[in-house]
Amino acid sequence: MTRKGRPRAVVRRAALVGTVTLLVGLALAPAAVAAPNPTPTPAAPAEGGKNVLLDDVIERTSRAFVEAKNAVADSRKKQDELSREIARLDVRRAALAPQAVEIARHNYMNGRIGPALMLLNARTQNDFLDRAEQLERLAEYDNERLAELATTQQQALAAKSQLDIEVKRESAQLAVMSKQKSEVDKAFKLAGGKTVNGNVYANLPTAKQSPRGSDGSFPAQSCSVQDPTTNGCITPRMLFALKETQRLGYKRFVSCHRDGGPFEHPKGRACDFSVFKTNDFGSGDAQGDARFYGNNLAAFLVKNADKLGILYVIWYRQVWLPSTGNWKPYSGVGGDPSSDHTNHVHLSIL
Repeated sequence: MTRKGRPRAVVRRAALVGTVTLLVGLALAPAAVAAPNPTPTPAAPAEGGKNVLLDDVIERTSRAFVEAKNAVADSRKKQDELSREIARLDVRRAALAPQAVEIARHNYMNGRIGPALMLLNARTQNDFLDRAEQLERLAEYDNERLAELATTQQQALAAKSQLDIEVKRESAQLAVMSKQKSEVDKAFKLAGGKTVNGNVYANLPTAKQSPRGSDGSFPAQSCSVQDPTTNGCITPRMLFALKETQRLGYKRFVSCHRDGGPFEHPKGRACDFSVFKTNDFGSGDAQGDARFYGNNLAAFLVKNADKLGILYVIWYRQVWLPSTGNWKPYSGVGGDPSSDHTNHVHLSIL
């Protein structure tokens, strides 16, 4: 018997049942270990192991730089239009000014007596009416010229005021561009990178202009159209860039949308272009024909960055940014062909 009067056999059986229940529960519970990374498929190259902080700076600064650059271009376009309008108004004002002076001189010299004498000197009633009508037309003409001169002067002042606003707007956006360039240079310096010179060859094809907003910008777009390379979606601007790239001869394997993760792939704003002739991303670093194809594709994208609304391009351990206008070293932490982008060219779109 136990101290509480329960048989020892009953106590042992209760303890045994509790132990078995605990073991069964542990066996059925999910294991508390990290799930292995899935094997990369041709539709989703493993680009993992990237410097997330550096990538964030690249994405953020490039976007701000391109938006400021577009604003500068729009401002300069409006400045040109306003300058032409001011020149036109100045020509018209110069033509009207002598007429206004003559009208003022004539009115001063004659006052009201001149028109009255002209009417009194009429010989017949019809002559009187003709002279009155002529005087009315002259007065109307004078009033129209004076009103046009006043309107022209007001329009010229308004155009010059708007021009001053656009000049200040351009200056502000240039400051934004300079700041973004400085930030991305600082980020690469902290990451140990240096500028790498790259060339864009003039004989590479020129893409068509991707649709812009009325102000010359690339408005934000959602992942709203079918991705022809996967079962996912991409933005209309990404689809346009993909079709232009393929239309102009770069037709090897491509994969765009990818579920999960940060940055552009899951948002439908990025595509990976394999440099191999196979229907996948190969098994190692590109060499020979594959390397040549990747070099040309990357240069083509850089050349057409403004037309396609490109955010950045990554190829063979280098990244091209609109904020710097050149190539900089870029490597994934994993050191494999996918992380280092030595088997595919990565394209991100605004």
